[in-house]
Amino acid sequence: MSEPVLTERTGDVVVWTLNNPQARNPISEAETVDALEQAVAEVNRDPSVRVAILTGAGTAFSSGGNVKHMRDRSGMFGGSPAELRQGYRHGIQRIPKALYHCEIPTIAAVNGPAIGAGCDLALMCDMRIASRTATFAESFAKVGIIPGDGGAWLLPRAVGMARASEMAFTGEPIDAATALDWGLVSAVVDPDALLEAAHHLAARVAANPPHSLRMTKKLLREGQWQSLESLLELSAAMQAIAHQTADHHEAVDAMLARRPPEFTGH
Repeated sequence: MSEPVLTERTGDVVVWTLNNPQARNPISEAETVDALEQAVAEVNRDPSVRVAILTGAGTAFSSGGNVKHMRDRSGMFGGSPAELRQGYRHGIQRIPKALYHCEIPTIAAVNGPAIGAGCDLALMCDMRIASRTATFAESFAKVGIIPGDGGAWLLPRAVGMARASEMAFTGEPIDAATALDWGLVSAVVDPDALLEAAHHLAARVAANPPHSLRMTKKLLREGQWQSLESLLELSAAMQAIAHQTADHHEAVDAMLARRPPEFTGH
């Protein structure tokens, strides 16, 4: 089997490419789960990486769960109800947990259909850019199951409860233009311009101090469930750290001198 996720680094940006185009990049195989979890762990340990881009090889972003395995009741889809529960918990559900705790900003470059868990995978990223050929479907109802990888938590936060309900209850796809209108993605570009657009956005993000990026992402995550008072306390603590970094002083000095800053991550 080829590498399930290809990793390519350019400067301070890393690109993760789902690499099973013949099967339209499903993410339910144990090897893919392991590879995505490992990819996140590596960037969390490496302070020199500032942004990650996630995309798919071939014409699809991700088909989500492997429907043939569902039919055959094999892999994570096999066994008793208790075994199936464990299969989800220790299988595909490790992906949303890993990406939720990824310390650097992430961009989904959605190059084609993002179906079921593939749609949710795009939603697990902080930012999303779509090719005009992309479609998004919260399609679990179409195969008689439910969003098992966090889609019921992710989708309403992206498009609101009413539109999330429409997508989940009908299981029908929306095109890239609709995804842009609904706020599911922030930009739609021609297919051959997708990765360039993703790298352009990544460069705009990576131009900022890496410690500030990681702490800002943490605050955005915590702000989804903490009270305002708790978040303000955490913000004060992180701000005290940020004020003492060399990159903060460099940013202020460069701004006052009207010159480009040079950040080192210190």
